[in-house]
Amino acid sequence: MQQLLPMAICFVLEKPTRYAISRLCFFFNAICAKTVDVFKLDKLAEDVVVTLCLPEKYFPHSFFDIMVHLVVHLIREVHLCGPVYFRWMYPFERYMKVLKGYVQNCTHPKGCIAEWYIVEEAVEFCTQHLSDVSTIGVPSSQKSFEAIIRLHNKLS
Repeated sequence: MQQLLPMAICFVLEKPTRYAISRLCFFFNAICAKTVDVFKLDKLAEDVVVTLCLPEKYFPHSFFDIMVHLVVHLIREVHLCGPVYFRWMYPFERYMKVLKGYVQNCTHPKGCIAEWYIVEEAVEFCTQHLSDVSTIGVPSSQKSFEAIIRLHNKLS
């Protein structure tokens, strides 16, 4: 979003408003980079204070709450913990979506997740164990689908 937002607002907003939002996007782009220059963080900390003052001219005061203020403290977090991408929760959230897809019975979601996880692990083991075996007349995609069905029926 920090790369696309300045382009998206290019022709929509006035120049001062666009400048304020773009500076904020560039700040987030700098702290979310794969490599962060420690020597530039102090300058970035000074710039973010000025950057957060710019939107106060163009947006209503009800827009600014404590969450906007917390942006100032992100530089300290980068100093203490390193680059931001080390602490991103996106991979875990994506995997939680996969686990939620395993739930078939809403009264026992943990059991469903455990059952389907075991099935998935068993199928993965079988496909690795039988990777060099070739069957005659059965396409590989159908073979794996049938293996999943058989394993699920055995576990049920």
